[in-house]
Amino acid sequence: MEITLDKHAANQASVKIKLNEADYQPKVDAKLKDYARKATIKGFRPGKAPVSMVKRMYGTSVLVDEINELLSSSLNNYLKEQTFKILGDPLPIIEDADKIDWNTQKEFEFQYKIGFVDDVEVKFDGTLEATSYSVEMDGKEVDDAILNLRSQYGKMTNPEISEKDDFLYGDLKSADGSFEKTFSLPLSKVEEKSLNKFVGLKKGDAVEFDPSKTIKEDLASTVGVSDEEVEKLTGDFTFTVQNINRTELAEFNQEFFDKLFGEGQVDSEEGLIEKVKEIMAENYNKEIMVYSDEKIKEKLIDQANIDLPEVFLKEWLLKANDGKVTEDQVEDEYPIYAKQLTWTIISNTIAKDNNIQAEHEDVIEKTKEMIRGQFASSGLGAQLEASMDMFVDNYLKGNDGQNYMQMLTSVQNDKVLAFVKEKANVKEEKISIDKFKELLEN
Repeated sequence: MEITLDKHAANQASVKIKLNEADYQPKVDAKLKDYARKATIKGFRPGKAPVSMVKRMYGTSVLVDEINELLSSSLNNYLKEQTFKILGDPLPIIEDADKIDWNTQKEFEFQYKIGFVDDVEVKFDGTLEATSYSVEMDGKEVDDAILNLRSQYGKMTNPEISEKDDFLYGDLKSADGSFEKTFSLPLSKVEEKSLNKFVGLKKGDAVEFDPSKTIKEDLASTVGVSDEEVEKLTGDFTFTVQNINRTELAEFNQEFFDKLFGEGQVDSEEGLIEKVKEIMAENYNKEIMVYSDEKIKEKLIDQANIDLPEVFLKEWLLKANDGKVTEDQVEDEYPIYAKQLTWTIISNTIAKDNNIQAEHEDVIEKTKEMIRGQFASSGLGAQLEASMDMFVDNYLKGNDGQNYMQMLTSVQNDKVLAFVKEKANVKEEKISIDKFKELLEN
């Protein structure tokens, strides 16, 4: 057997494997003898058919199988010995394989395309700068969140006369009779200058307006029509009130506190404010940590300047997905894939160079955190913890073990990022929620 490598680009190559009869024939002969011992062929007692007959019947298929197995193991072993990192899987050059005459050839030659990266190095020389943000909660955000909670847990009433935050349930009709719809109109979506028309109404009262000018946002979804029908909501319309719905805000009492956070967790309005502020800050800080980590990844990706074999990877993605994606889809999604792949290479390099390992115990703890987060608002608490081992075990065994591998990768990434932050020049900065939202938009 002869294996040669031809690097025809900085990140792409072809591997040529030449086989002669001595490489494969002993295994083929052994397999055919085994077939002869087990084969049941008409006219012969079991195991007594001549090897020559078995060879005529099964020789080509056995030859193909043995050569494919030999190629696979030889190629994998050869690539493992190389210093560069293989990306994707080797792609056989089909044109060459189609020319093979399996019945007469004794020597065979096969070629594979490979993509790789070489000499990946990630340096920490003090030049990597990053910012670690944390959110500073302002009173208005907290007040709005509490008002929303009071509304969610409030009591629905049907007052006699409408006020500005009510919902008016009734019939909307166009002046020409071409449109009619019964729906619930939230007065919060009415333009400020038109709001007085809808305040002070009783059951049976009617108000005239132009929906396209009066309802300030989400006109189609508010009225309950399609985007195509929304064009009809222009001109003179009459809305006749059938009912007035109002949500009375939940009172600050123990029943309300217990519904929100569980029995006895909060016992005062001040405690509620602090708890909401704590939860909101925790949620925002989780989001902003993801943002900060992504920015660190981007800097490492730029700094590493890894040259991926783009042409090869696009071809491999197309073939690996076997008809599930088109060339256009591969083209559109390649930048995202390339970024993820580059980060994986960098993360693995940092982990290898600095002996960073994701341990099984780390995977268990991270899975527990994920499950607690998913059930955070369920109020299960002690019941969840009592069944936690079962939840963790079921999740990690799911998806044919892929969940475990994904969580293992996630743990390694966490450890790598923590290591990078220790080595990098990281400055801390507190920002407002508005500033955070602005960062996300850029």
